[in-house]
Amino acid sequence: MGAHPYTPAGLDLPGYVPLRLSQLEIVGPYLGASLFVLATVWLLSGRCGRLSKADRLLMCWWAFTGLTHLLIEGPFVFTPDFFTKSNPNFFDEVWKEYSKGDSRYVARDTATVTVEAITVLLEGPASLLAVYAIASRKSYSHILQFTVCLGQLYGCIVYFATAYLDGFNFWASPFYFWAYFIGANSSWVVIPLLIARRSWKKICVAIHQAEKVKTK
Repeated sequence: MGAHPYTPAGLDLPGYVPLRLSQLEIVGPYLGASLFVLATVWLLSGRCGRLSKADRLLMCWWAFTGLTHLLIEGPFVFTPDFFTKSNPNFFDEVWKEYSKGDSRYVARDTATVTVEAITVLLEGPASLLAVYAIASRKSYSHILQFTVCLGQLYGCIVYFATAYLDGFNFWASPFYFWAYFIGANSSWVVIPLLIARRSWKKICVAIHQAEKVKTK
């Protein structure tokens, strides 16, 4: 059993290769790239006609979350040996670092891999489609956003519920619990709840108006 920084200490990770990048070298580029995406989409959205600030912010969110699902979570799903690679890439290091907050990732827990696979294959592309739908004012925009939000919320419920049912002991320290397990995932609880509420209201208003037209 190779030495590793994860909890539980008895977790068997044959062939584990220690992290080569520091936390700053991992988190720094991720935050920088995220800010670049947000800023770029915000600027580009200003050229999409008369979009409200709310819609422009939503475009930023959906671009960020879609690219996160595809480019960050995608490598985790399709690289089961990421923690054993002798020449790890940046994404391998990301998941070895994040696993300090949830060792189910490095352990390739089946429920966790399944939730992530659904997120990558369905919610990632759908999030980017939402960017296009908002920019183009498509009629399905709010239905799409509401649906993706439900998927994200469902994934979060499964993620946290299975952690609780499996013992709630997957983080190396309280810091990693709050920074990674809670902090890194809280956006995908709070923001989808707000967007789902907004889209639900928009859908209800549209249906009500359509019904009023029919009765005239």
